[in-house]
Amino acid sequence: MMNQLNINGLIAILPIVQGGMGIGVSLSGLASAVANQGGIGVISAVAIGMTDPEYKNNLRESNIKALRNEIRKAKSLSSGIIGVNIMMAVTDFDNLLNVALEEKIDIVFVGAGLPIGPIFEKFKNSTTKFAPIVSSARASKLIFQQWSDKFSRIPDAVVIEGPLAGGHLGYHKSDVVDPDNNLNGLISIIEDTIPVIEKFEELYNQKIPIIAGGGIYNGEDIHQILQSGAQGVQMGTRFITTTECDVSEAFKYEFINSNENSITIIESPVGLPGRVISNDFVKDIQAGNQKPIKCGWKCLSKCDYKNVQFCVAEALLNASKGNFSKGFAFSGINGYKATEIVSVKETIGQLVAEFCDAKEKKVLLEV
Repeated sequence: MMNQLNINGLIAILPIVQGGMGIGVSLSGLASAVANQGGIGVISAVAIGMTDPEYKNNLRESNIKALRNEIRKAKSLSSGIIGVNIMMAVTDFDNLLNVALEEKIDIVFVGAGLPIGPIFEKFKNSTTKFAPIVSSARASKLIFQQWSDKFSRIPDAVVIEGPLAGGHLGYHKSDVVDPDNNLNGLISIIEDTIPVIEKFEELYNQKIPIIAGGGIYNGEDIHQILQSGAQGVQMGTRFITTTECDVSEAFKYEFINSNENSITIIESPVGLPGRVISNDFVKDIQAGNQKPIKCGWKCLSKCDYKNVQFCVAEALLNASKGNFSKGFAFSGINGYKATEIVSVKETIGQLVAEFCDAKEKKVLLEV
């Protein structure tokens, strides 16, 4: 069996964190289902208000309202651990973080930027745990040192997201194209991060679990990553083709009907590479064709909305509703491996069984 995941006293029965996926992919339905099975369920806060038909009237207010509602709904559906994923890159980050803290969410995951501003001092007097999402040991060191110097405390965990993940990636495009499709890149970052974290563990007499994600799809992958020194895994794509995932059936079948050659890289309007499932819309933007853009507000701080080729938020929202003529799905590198829609309970059961098989094989090889 897998070990528990202890995040500074917040204990998950299984060391599995469901990755936050926007827009509208991981909401209260998926998050509560994962939490009910002993993992950590995560609501994605990015442009969450776009799921409201009236969002164009005031998206910032819609984001606040929708996030609060989804947190409360998830808590009503589960007594397990519920988290929120918020991108530093969104222009209403402070508002979303305040909602998460006001609602006493169990843990906040923050990526797409360095979480070192004064607003993070709020965690000093909060029961909510905090975990930055990074792509290098250097970023971990910078964040932990800044928190130690400014707030006299450190994050409760760290998530390392490797180059095989789906969605926006904190790497150069050349670094995310991996013909070998293995977890060695992620493992290398884990190994580099361990000595960085150990120094802060000793300084604060506090265990800081490393949670690793990106390209982890089955129980054998989980076993490999935990053996490399991580204490938990983050998995997003694997949970998309579950009954409880909050997207349309068409979105789920986009994965089931894909193949290995379907997974490709695009350049996002925010200047980052993104891993997606290819379709006609994707091929169109890869060919350089302009898509009509009407931006009611600048949701991402680095988006030059007057000059970008397409609106990534609208594309993701359209896809979540099943409209792939005007959108696409972000996917981890192994998204094409999905073959059917099953419940979260069945998915977790498969992962645990695969993990136990991998563990047993390793024991037999060592005898």
